[in-house]
Amino acid sequence: KNALRHKLRTGLTVLGLVVATLSFGLLQTVVDAWYAGANAASNTRLVTRNSISLVFSMPVAYQSKLTAVDGVTEVAKANWFGGVYQDPKNFFPQFAVSSNYFDLYPEFVVPEAERTAFHRDRKACIVGRKLAKQYGFKIGDTIPLKGTIFPGQWEFVVRGIYDGKEPSTDSSQFFFHWEYLNETQEKIAPTRANQVGVYVIQIDHPENAASISQAIDAQFKNSLAETLTETEKAFQLGFVSMSEAIVVAIRLVSFVVIVIIMAVMANTMAMSARERLAEYATLKALGFGSGFLAMIIFGESILISVVGAAIGIALLFPVARGFSEAVGTIFPVFQISRETLLLQIASAIVVGLIAAIAPTLRSTRIKIVDGLRSIG
Repeated sequence: KNALRHKLRTGLTVLGLVVATLSFGLLQTVVDAWYAGANAASNTRLVTRNSISLVFSMPVAYQSKLTAVDGVTEVAKANWFGGVYQDPKNFFPQFAVSSNYFDLYPEFVVPEAERTAFHRDRKACIVGRKLAKQYGFKIGDTIPLKGTIFPGQWEFVVRGIYDGKEPSTDSSQFFFHWEYLNETQEKIAPTRANQVGVYVIQIDHPENAASISQAIDAQFKNSLAETLTETEKAFQLGFVSMSEAIVVAIRLVSFVVIVIIMAVMANTMAMSARERLAEYATLKALGFGSGFLAMIIFGESILISVVGAAIGIALLFPVARGFSEAVGTIFPVFQISRETLLLQIASAIVVGLIAAIAPTLRSTRIKIVDGLRSIG
């Protein structure tokens, strides 16, 4: 009843809490999306690249030597393609991969018939479900790409659409045959042929990752293309570290939003308590203790916070869905985590508790005579 005495003030406070909770949840989800690739990485996969930079490639002859390393069970090749589909704004990851690439990625679920069709067609490609949905790709469609790293007009035929085994699996990628890319380069740019951007390596046991990585890099030490081998997670985190300042800034902003709404909530509760000092003094005169008054104030504060947070959390799901559709493949995986929801709930409770401390202390410490004299 106290919360509804001043409906406009309470309504505006709840609205502020809704906006703050929604903003906090959305910003935290953006941060989670930044780390999605690293979090979904397998602990039995290693990535070998040129030790200087990803810009530099490695000879295809390295594959046989990598396969011979003790503990390595399979090796796949991948080259970043970087083509443009219709407009430079239409960005999505494109990789030329070896025929065994999908054996190393069981999280990419491709129907057997589509996978067979992919292997039979040199110009075939497999696209993710999210990518297909965004651009309307269907089985049998021809997709033209304008090469940037590998100049020319390239055409690929969609022979398969993969789904993610888990909701956190990236389904916005585009894969085609590494052999097709290499054969084309042999014809038009022989010096760029037989080169591999990264090798993806399957190992027998996760605990052998460090020793296998060292063995691989030692094998190519002092060669023309020295290697750097790391776990898939470390490889993904290397990209995240390039924009770490942005991630930190987003995290800080999300918590600043909570601090601001905490101040607003504290002001609301202070105004409410000040208006009711005479009532609290009357309750004291009737024999109600400080604990009872504290329960009234804390209860009102937490109720307002929880209602605002509940509405904000409910709105987060459709807003996040719309945001994910708007950004397309910029954030391939955009999911609201359980941790984000728990943080929102915890933040709402903390805001309610802290906002009630000052008015509670003032109300419980005031003398009955002084309280009866006050005018709200």
